[in-house]
Amino acid sequence: MNAFLPSRLCIAVLLASSLLGGCMVGPDYKKPTAPISTTFKEAQGWKAASPQDELPKGPWWELYQDPQLNTLASQVQLNNQNVALYAAQYRQALGLVDQSRAGLFPTLTGTASSTRSETGSGSSSSSTGSSGGVSKDHTASLSLSWEADIWGKLRRTVEQDRASAQASAADLANATLSAQSTLAQDYFQLRILDQRIALYKETIAGYERYLQIIQNKYDEQISSRADLATGKTQLQSAKASMLDLQWQRAQYEHAIALLIGKAPADFALAADPAWQYHVPTVPLGVPSRLLERRPDIAAAEREMAAANAAVGVATAAYYPDLTLSASGGFESSTMSKLFTVPNRFWSIGPSLTGTILDFGATRAAVDQAKAAYDGTVATYRQTVLTGLGEVEDYLVELRTLEPELVARRASAQSAEDSASVSRDQYEAGVIDYLDVATTQATSLSERQTLLSLVATQLVTSVQLQAALGGSWTGE
Repeated sequence: MNAFLPSRLCIAVLLASSLLGGCMVGPDYKKPTAPISTTFKEAQGWKAASPQDELPKGPWWELYQDPQLNTLASQVQLNNQNVALYAAQYRQALGLVDQSRAGLFPTLTGTASSTRSETGSGSSSSSTGSSGGVSKDHTASLSLSWEADIWGKLRRTVEQDRASAQASAADLANATLSAQSTLAQDYFQLRILDQRIALYKETIAGYERYLQIIQNKYDEQISSRADLATGKTQLQSAKASMLDLQWQRAQYEHAIALLIGKAPADFALAADPAWQYHVPTVPLGVPSRLLERRPDIAAAEREMAAANAAVGVATAAYYPDLTLSASGGFESSTMSKLFTVPNRFWSIGPSLTGTILDFGATRAAVDQAKAAYDGTVATYRQTVLTGLGEVEDYLVELRTLEPELVARRASAQSAEDSASVSRDQYEAGVIDYLDVATTQATSLSERQTLLSLVATQLVTSVQLQAALGGSWTGE
């Protein structure tokens, strides 16, 4: 034969791939049903999404209309180290897909060697009449090997790895969404703390002014020592409460720094007591959209697909593997005559390998794969239920917070009016300062509670955004 690799091998490879490529053992993947409802129970009064406006037109945090938040949230995807970890895992999963896909094609390896050896005259060769000396051997060869995927084991492996890579992509999106959601919540908490601290500063300034008035009255023997003590106690208590909020603000600032991949010492957010907030109306759509919007649900679904393919891989172990191989080359003791016809060699032939007796090991592996798949189905359905529960929780909380905020604003205004009246009465000498202190404390408490309630509303709104999947889609 004059050809280096016989043409019959190429024909055999093509024939085998065309005749055997369509057979795959194991179950084909069918997405299991999820316990999804037709509507959200707590969606009364919420805007139903239309096909034109169901998804945010940009990143979900832009709905809050805060340029500083936009800047911070965009840095999470670039600098957050947890997100970077998931990104690396996703790239690793893509590499595994490429590696398993390469197994569908033949492997060609080349070998070249040149050796010199010497045998002594007293060696076994002397008994045959050969004399000792130096010998040379030069070899150049190529080997071709291809595993015919008769039962679909390799294709199921590619299917499994591809689904795992898609799950890894969803995990990356989920980690990013979680980090951005946490950042938005911390940011809103910090901004509300700015306003609460500013309220305490305003209150402390007022307390100091009234303490001076009380001191003057006490010096003139118009006011009692009890009034003076009450005024001092009130002032110091407000200062202590303000300091408590300041360290809380610092911790939120540190947390934001870590989320955007910076050391706390290298990051600062200037206080903004005049900060204005906007709570967006979130279009809900229908519950089934969670299956497309939430990356954790998408990841669980893709894990099911990977586990289903793994059943096929395990089932293929029942059947023999067919490997087609060929090799050829040249071997000579003289380099100048290496690539000549008399010094050529070649071999070609199939190899069939299968398990004859394994005492149930293959069956056990298949049972394990099926059980693992059943486990991913349960995980998927529980993830869907968890997502539905989270949305319902945040919906009812936001729906309840709205009238609560209205009532709290009215209460805070009434408390402030009462404190103003009591201050006028005190200055007119009608009441003792203890009554003033009581109404002022009530007013301060109501206003602080109102701001805390606003923070809860903003945080819950962000949590609802995340529960709905943000602006991510599984496409």
